[in-house]
Amino acid sequence: MTPFLKMHGLGNDFVVFDARKSPVALDRAQARALADRRHGIGCDQVIVMERSTNGADASMRIFNADGGEVESCGNAARCVARLLMDENGARAVALDSAGGTLNCASVDGQVRIDMGIPKFSWRDIPLREERDTISFSLRVPGTELPALKQAAAVNVGNPHCVLFVEDAATAPVQSVGPTIETHPLFPQRTNLEFVQVLSPDRMRMRVWERGAGMTLACGTGACASVAAAYRRGLCRNRVDVGLDGGTLRIEWEGEGSPIFMTGPSALSYRGEIDLGAPA
Repeated sequence: MTPFLKMHGLGNDFVVFDARKSPVALDRAQARALADRRHGIGCDQVIVMERSTNGADASMRIFNADGGEVESCGNAARCVARLLMDENGARAVALDSAGGTLNCASVDGQVRIDMGIPKFSWRDIPLREERDTISFSLRVPGTELPALKQAAAVNVGNPHCVLFVEDAATAPVQSVGPTIETHPLFPQRTNLEFVQVLSPDRMRMRVWERGAGMTLACGTGACASVAAAYRRGLCRNRVDVGLDGGTLRIEWEGEGSPIFMTGPSALSYRGEIDLGAPA
């Protein structure tokens, strides 16, 4: 039997395996079976903690609910960072991921993460063709959504498309999300954020995550939303982003600067599972 932790950051939930001492080999089918909410444990992402080869405190592999391995997950990073800090009695840790090394610190009971420098070049998102990533028209057949005329694109360790809407609560997340996730403009697919700017320091955001669908929160999505809004002059450099599962604080000083995310993490329960059992 293999032990695991069930954790979440603002309701964005994870199955976490610690493979630093004993390897945990997962393939796409196993990750998808674990994430299944009817027949598996149920989660948005499966996380495998491993030893770092770069001198960081640990490395993190991330599998989305569809079984695909991805680069970054801000909410999962906070959960893993909290585990490491509680284990070591440290106030700060470094965490490797495919999206880059994340420097994490404990601040007033929450975890603050340097998410790296957002990227805006169309090649870095990546997009299939050149676009002005501050604002571009995105054609989606059969969808008449005004926000599509001024879409934005950001890479915060993974690709994001940001749409600014008048009312995030009524945004068509479930109907439009799958179509834009797999839009031909995004060769690696994309995460999609629907963002309502409430004031210069407050936003409301709902998200469709690549490979996971609609989730209660997305840390990299909150970062991407603030970066996109700041580039348009819609917000200040410190913003509280309200998601379906709670609030994240995002701080950014502008292009060329790292973006910081602060929020909670929680342990739901501990368990064991036979990874060799049929799905």
